[in-house]
Amino acid sequence: MNINPYLTFDGDCEAAFGFYAQCLGGTLQALLRFGETPAGAEVPADCRDKVMHACLMWGDQALMGSDCHPTQPYEPIRGCWVTLHPDSVAEAERIFAALGEGGSVQMPLQQTFWAERFGMLVDRFGVPWMINCAPAS
Repeated sequence: MNINPYLTFDGDCEAAFGFYAQCLGGTLQALLRFGETPAGAEVPADCRDKVMHACLMWGDQALMGSDCHPTQPYEPIRGCWVTLHPDSVAEAERIFAALGEGGSVQMPLQQTFWAERFGMLVDRFGVPWMINCAPAS
């Protein structure tokens, strides 16, 4: 079984997933718009190009998301963090710097008693991230 985060955006899901593909790699496997659904003609014109479902894959791991449904108000993510576990300090530092571009650092990436590097940030799209690079075995 896998657990995959599903993120909701306020109209910028496509930009966010393009940014994540650039920062994290992976393959964008899906980017479906509300206007492309069987009920697309019933979707308000200003929402047809918004993303109904996006999926970025790395092997068997997925990050999924969408823009908020046109009938629901957007609510920012609270009480949850997407956590990444890079294999090296260099990769942790690269990812932290990339995701942090235009965002806000909550805890700088640094060595801790449990990790070679750990840091927390909220990216430019409002998504909270933790980067945790465990000590070398």
